[in-house]
Amino acid sequence: MIIQQYKIVFAGSMGAGKTEAIRSLSDIPVLATEVLNTDAEAHQKAQTTVGIDYGEFTLADGLTVGLYGTPGQSRFDFMWSIICKGAIGIVILIDHTHPEPLNELSIYIDTFKEYGNNIAIGVTHHDEDAQKSLQPYRAWLAERQLKYPLFFVDARQSDHVLLLVDALITPLEITTMTHG
Repeated sequence: MIIQQYKIVFAGSMGAGKTEAIRSLSDIPVLATEVLNTDAEAHQKAQTTVGIDYGEFTLADGLTVGLYGTPGQSRFDFMWSIICKGAIGIVILIDHTHPEPLNELSIYIDTFKEYGNNIAIGVTHHDEDAQKSLQPYRAWLAERQLKYPLFFVDARQSDHVLLLVDALITPLEITTMTHG
């Protein structure tokens, strides 16, 4: 079993870019549990995650962070709480081209805030629908008085994924510095 002292979980709907985000940041070959997608109605991608994706990222100070990806299909939601156990933060990826991205955001925030409140949100696939902006997402968060960091990201770009990870780690470092 893979156990890390520091763990970040990537969650979100099928096709949002969780596996790709982990691949773009991982220092090791990613252990992926992708199989042929048999749910073409949910998403047209060729493969989908059915277990846990795993990669590792080493911070500048030498600490290793385990990167864990959840399956996006709700039929695997029984695994989500197990994967999140002990995580220092959760990255929620939302597919900007989804027919109802705010509904997806609602589902994933409502579910994953039960497992931890250190959350960063990445909105992916913006390049496929550049007409939209982050404003509806910001308004949705503001209406619910949620102050999670929110960014448009390309999960294939390591610097974009690193921005999400930094958004999770920085508050922890500040808390450690002020209390430690």
